[in-house]
Amino acid sequence: MMRKIYHILRTARPRQWLKNASVFAAPFFAGTLLDGEVFSWSLKAFVAFCAISSGAYFLNDLVDAPRDRLHPVKKNRAIASGEISPLLAIIISLALISFSIIYSIIYLDDYFVAMLFIYIAMQFAYSFYLRNVIILDSLIVASGFIIRVFSGGFVSRTSISSWLILTTIGISMLLAFGKRRSEKTILAKYSVANDDIKTRETLRRYPDTLLDSMISMSASYTILTYSLFTFMVSPGEVGDRISSFLPTVLKSPKLMMLTIPLVIYGIARYLYVIYEKEEGESPERVLLSDKPLLLTVLIWGLVASVIIFYLPILS
Repeated sequence: MMRKIYHILRTARPRQWLKNASVFAAPFFAGTLLDGEVFSWSLKAFVAFCAISSGAYFLNDLVDAPRDRLHPVKKNRAIASGEISPLLAIIISLALISFSIIYSIIYLDDYFVAMLFIYIAMQFAYSFYLRNVIILDSLIVASGFIIRVFSGGFVSRTSISSWLILTTIGISMLLAFGKRRSEKTILAKYSVANDDIKTRETLRRYPDTLLDSMISMSASYTILTYSLFTFMVSPGEVGDRISSFLPTVLKSPKLMMLTIPLVIYGIARYLYVIYEKEEGESPERVLLSDKPLLLTVLIWGLVASVIIFYLPILS
């Protein structure tokens, strides 16, 4: 029984719930996340997305099981290895998806529920067809982040900066194409006599040069849009307690721009992980296992939080 529970939890991919933290983005940058009601709404949205995304993972693994059995790594997934039966996977998937939708109808607004339906429709389309369409498969994966950011804005009644959306597009494309690049690297290590054709034909059709170009473009795009985003969201003025320590040329500092070097390093480190460490198939695993990258994200979060939430108190 405990073994079965372990495999169910493993298939639910709790590590990937990190992606759902995107629902906090809009109220975080708006400086309203710590408001009791806003945080409560955002937390409920996070729970809803954790449930529906886990339900989608069960569905995805069920559809992928025949090909996963031919994959050097994915053959160990619970459904592909037979630890979870197809019937049980369907029941769990439907239960999680239904719970998420019913929970959201009861506790959250109609716009959020609409976003959940869009999200799960995309997941169904991806699992049954779009995963086999080159480029579009990566864009569908990337769009999941954008849906989460918009959903977080809806439930928190927060206006979303256009630059935040553009930045989200950039980082999501970087993660999606980086994931594909790492998947090709893993298959190249283990495949014998073109076995990778049997696992996922889409990967075979991805030229390395195309993936490298998209990764490079996405990295540059993310840095540019994030830089402009920080310029736009930084407070125009700071309080007397702070400005008294600043020279005249910095009387209206764009303090959020202090986080730009951290983002540049974080992106460069992620590229290093993809190309030199030959990892990155699972971005959330990379974040939790690569100490320099994890430390960078934590420092970024601390600096951004101080600028957004603490400095206004001193004004």
